[in-house]
Amino acid sequence: MADVANRYPENLPGKFYVDNQCIDCDLCRETAPSNFGRNDDGGYSYVFKQPTTPEEEKLCKEAMEGCPVEAIGDNGS
Repeated sequence: MADVANRYPENLPGKFYVDNQCIDCDLCRETAPSNFGRNDDGGYSYVFKQPTTPEEEKLCKEAMEGCPVEAIGDNGS
């Protein structure tokens, strides 16, 4: 389970975030490319845009549920 205390600083403030468990598998970026980006130097994903539509929200939840290491969190806001 993702831990907000270990979230990457690149994550924009808001509901979704990626923490330091990320293994750079690309699933979230493929599932929700409008919301997840990659830190090329660090080799991990982060949330560069919080969802603003129901479709983006759905795709971010799908990415979170599919994350193989549970590195995507939802702080419930």
